[in-house]
Amino acid sequence: MRSRDFSTWMWSEALSLLEQADRLQRQFFRPPTAEARAWEPPVDVIETEDGVTIHIALPGVPPDSIAVRFDPDGISVCAAREFPAREGTARIHALEIPYGRFERRIVLPMHALALVGQDLQNGCLTLRLGRKEAV
Repeated sequence: MRSRDFSTWMWSEALSLLEQADRLQRQFFRPPTAEARAWEPPVDVIETEDGVTIHIALPGVPPDSIAVRFDPDGISVCAAREFPAREGTARIHALEIPYGRFERRIVLPMHALALVGQDLQNGCLTLRLGRKEAV
């Protein structure tokens, strides 16, 4: 039983490292654009028999700055989270929350999906995509 726990841990660590490597690759080797992207919000993409639900964590992002674009091969979500204005001088002890413009691209077969709903609650944008009926 102990070897099974080690195997599970090993696979969990390997998947975590692959996820980190993928994020670094996207951050440093993406094609240059007119505006630099400063960060990427985390997303959950959940597929069911009825369609796909996407949750995008956007705490602190003003709703009027969020733009969702649908392309034949996926969805792009763009927005910006501004650094809070401070009066006077301040010493920063920790700065872990990312600020600035972002664009997050999610590759999906949009020819088979259609937006059926979207909602922004508690800093989380939820996009619901239903399956198109075959013609």
